[in-house]
Amino acid sequence: MIYIQRKERFSAAHQLYNPSWSEEKNDEVFGKCANRNFHGHNFTLTVTVKGGINPDTGFVMNLTELKHIIREHVTDKLDHKNLNLDVDFLRGKMCSTEVIAMEIWKILEPLIAERGAKLHCVRLDETENNAVEYYGE
Repeated sequence: MIYIQRKERFSAAHQLYNPSWSEEKNDEVFGKCANRNFHGHNFTLTVTVKGGINPDTGFVMNLTELKHIIREHVTDKLDHKNLNLDVDFLRGKMCSTEVIAMEIWKILEPLIAERGAKLHCVRLDETENNAVEYYGE
């Protein structure tokens, strides 16, 4: 088994806010992230794919093809958007980094499987200090 990775970046705004809670409770739990005017990050998305090496190409998966899949189906839809309001696959969901990573997995997993590889991990860095890894479990 060999693992390959592709990194992509996007900038986006979001808000952490539970509408069933009071404004005070949202402020207590989410702090500045509950800001009514939203806040933004420069995210780094790392997609790890695993599989055997194709003897004809020497690839687990063509990284150029992986780049196009990630951009078309994920980062082009997220970049310079308000994640809470503008992104169809996040609408109505808590836009935490954890939830975003899980939703990205749901999009990428079948597209990568169609190409004979397996999605191993979606890592989403929200800041240089905060990151989430999701393994589809």
